[in-house]
Amino acid sequence: MCRHLAYLGPPTTLSVVVLDPPHGLLRQSYAPSDMRGGGTVNADGFGVGWYPHAGTDAVRYRSDKPIWSDTAFAALAGVTSSTAVLAAVRSATAGMPVTSTAAAPFGEGRWLFSHNGVVRGWPDSVARLAAALPVTDLLTLDAPTDAALLWALVRHRLRAGDDPARVLAETVLAVDTAAPGSRLNLLLGDGTRIWATAWDHALAVRTEPDAVIVASEPVDPLPGWTPVPDRHLVVAHPGHCSTYALTTARFANQQGAR
Repeated sequence: MCRHLAYLGPPTTLSVVVLDPPHGLLRQSYAPSDMRGGGTVNADGFGVGWYPHAGTDAVRYRSDKPIWSDTAFAALAGVTSSTAVLAAVRSATAGMPVTSTAAAPFGEGRWLFSHNGVVRGWPDSVARLAAALPVTDLLTLDAPTDAALLWALVRHRLRAGDDPARVLAETVLAVDTAAPGSRLNLLLGDGTRIWATAWDHALAVRTEPDAVIVASEPVDPLPGWTPVPDRHLVVAHPGHCSTYALTTARFANQQGAR
């Protein structure tokens, strides 16, 4: 498994979001609280995405090193500020490569994406879903991994202008149908909103009047953390968080009622 988080709020350094919290991603890389049988540490790389200015495309830093050993990132993180951050530490599924391009966040333009979990029966189980993508998307995957394919599936629909909440929900449902037992916590951001799914793995949210953070595990002991129910989708921005059940009928009805 992996651990990931997304932050929206007042400008703050990457260090404050990722490295400094007492149970932030730095600590979760070597002492996670809830891996659900998916390993013991997240030492197979990491990545951080952020926005230099409001309205700009995202910038990413990715590495195949453990986050605790990357002194270059620590120096960068202390002097780089943003109002939106999406970050992840990786525990590679057995048989998948450990390279910087396999580390989340994946991205394009303003979009940043991460997957915490595993696709069961990879790659055969999702071959039919992959076959529906343009050949060039398959030939240019960041890495031959389940997370990179999930990003390609999501990105294809985002490029078509589909609603991000519906894209994540329907991607999770389609992959679970093709590969039952998969763990599909997906995290998506565009610098102004966060979309995330809880599917067979933990997720928590803390909302404040001017900020919101969505994380695999609470990063600190402060009050206000709310667990996201399993098989639910979160749509969040500062001061606001909505959750929707991830079943085809209920999700469609709830979205239609907004």
